[in-house]
Amino acid sequence: MSETTPDLEQQVAILKQQLAQAQKMTALGELVSTTTHEFNNVLMTIINYAKLGLRYKDDASRVKAFEKILAAGQRASKITNSVLGVARNRSDTFEPTDLCSLVEESMVLMEREFSKYRIQVDKQFNKVPEVVANGNQIQQVLLNLLINARQAIKERGQVLIKVEHDETNQTVDLVVRDNGAGIPAEKLRKIFDPFFSTKAGPDETGKGGTGLGLSSCRDIIDAHRGKIRVESTVGKGTCFTIKLPVARKQALRAPVDGQTTTATVPQSVTS
Repeated sequence: MSETTPDLEQQVAILKQQLAQAQKMTALGELVSTTTHEFNNVLMTIINYAKLGLRYKDDASRVKAFEKILAAGQRASKITNSVLGVARNRSDTFEPTDLCSLVEESMVLMEREFSKYRIQVDKQFNKVPEVVANGNQIQQVLLNLLINARQAIKERGQVLIKVEHDETNQTVDLVVRDNGAGIPAEKLRKIFDPFFSTKAGPDETGKGGTGLGLSSCRDIIDAHRGKIRVESTVGKGTCFTIKLPVARKQALRAPVDGQTTTATVPQSVTS
């Protein structure tokens, strides 16, 4: 029995790695779908106002066309920068990260979807210290929570995104709250279980329904030494809170020349 145990453990480890890779590819696929729609809207705006500028010869019409084209080009630049932000860190590297900037980049990718379903977004960003994080992984978690919130609301609702510093526990807290359908208590207990989903399948945009999203979110936050919790009331909505440890600098002694260097390391969340 002892001879087969290492083989079984290796197989489990390999399957976990494959599952993690599948989750990353699912998140990337959803990102590509979202940004493709975003770019299509931008291109249509540019094309339509370019036609308007060619059709009308008066200065007023042409100035209006140029202004709209410029605004669309700037919008495209924001989308590109957000996508590059996601693509920039595909490794497992952790580094000091500005959580508010990360949320802003993620929101650029979700603006069209929230606008389409007439969902108002209330952003409350307080001054917070940096956290030690893998930006790509945290953005994957945030996009998952935002997509879930949009799907829970269906149409004409509100989403609150709050970032604040919990000085007592030395964490930066990210809150995503919606006023959607809510989750029944019997399902809420299983919400982070692998392959468990409250949805019948992917929605009309092809997102969600695999049961991998929130399980992956929990694994990512655990790897960041953080905590994720959920509260929900049927008919009132759902609130996810992520607590990530504040980055702190720790002095390290160099063994050869005695010089002191510093490294930024995360603290574990105990609360």
